[in-house]
Amino acid sequence: MTPPETAVADPRAGRAAPSAPRATAAVPEERPAARAGAKPMVSGRRGLPAQLAVFGFVLLPLLAVVVAVPFAWGWGLGWTDIAIAFVFYVISGMGVTVGFHRYFTHGAFKANRPLKVLLAIAGQMAVQGPVIIWVADHRRHHAFSDREGDPHSPWMFGTSVPALARGFWHAHMGWLFHRDNTNQERFAPDLLADRDIVRQDRIFWVWTLVSIFGPGLVGGLVTWSWQGALTAFFWAGLVRIALLHHVTWSVNSICHMIGERPFSARDRSANFWPLALLSFGESWHNLHHADPTCARHGVLRGQLDISARAIWFFERFGWATKVRWPNAQRLARIQATAGEMGH
Repeated sequence: MTPPETAVADPRAGRAAPSAPRATAAVPEERPAARAGAKPMVSGRRGLPAQLAVFGFVLLPLLAVVVAVPFAWGWGLGWTDIAIAFVFYVISGMGVTVGFHRYFTHGAFKANRPLKVLLAIAGQMAVQGPVIIWVADHRRHHAFSDREGDPHSPWMFGTSVPALARGFWHAHMGWLFHRDNTNQERFAPDLLADRDIVRQDRIFWVWTLVSIFGPGLVGGLVTWSWQGALTAFFWAGLVRIALLHHVTWSVNSICHMIGERPFSARDRSANFWPLALLSFGESWHNLHHADPTCARHGVLRGQLDISARAIWFFERFGWATKVRWPNAQRLARIQATAGEMGH
């Protein structure tokens, strides 16, 4: 006798789905009050070195932004620095949006092996953590979005002005300082089984050093001067990392607080158009939470989505296959009766 079908949560989509005989069956459930014997959301506390690294990755680039204006006043910034910063921002930013997010977390397309490895490398150059940790945190976010268990919801402290201020800080940066690690075996079993990704995850520190000091090396070689190396290190290294950090964190914070909500989602995700260009389309966040595995987030007229265009490019060259593009039927299922502003 065939047992009845049960519902589990797809780790890529963060939504309830029928169970199936897949290798990634150890996936998160929708509520923290899970069935007996379920794997916990967290797997212990971070050690002191890991905690100090988090503080360093967050605070040092932020400090660079604070001193950027007086540093630039009258000297120390040129077109070479801007060009190098632009190239590194695009590589590391798309590594996060196309690689860490749409590919590794949600399976919006299939990538061949070289593209898979390159996306892991590019994403780790954003200095937002190793790929498996990043993916596990984000799948946990989708499984419990804006409810208890979400690692970075801005609504966890209430709706008063002080509570929202505290919630904004928590969603934007504060959650990074918590010492709990998301359980990777529960939220990213597929990546733990991938030798290529495990190898890249272990050498995250290598790509961190390349991302921080690589721009200075390029600047020095281009200008053939120590000053060119120093200014490129500062602007294209530290400041570029800080800018990308805050753009990414703004999707966690701002895009769950204000903006348009034209699609039906089970949380408070919203579209915030001012971030669309800098985030490569990630700030069309309402559609993403309504349909997490969709390869394009900006699906309405005028919604620029550079990450989706990159995936289209990969598909044209045969590097990406089975792309989950939106269609009329798919959008009709999640279309809200009316766009809702704010909460």
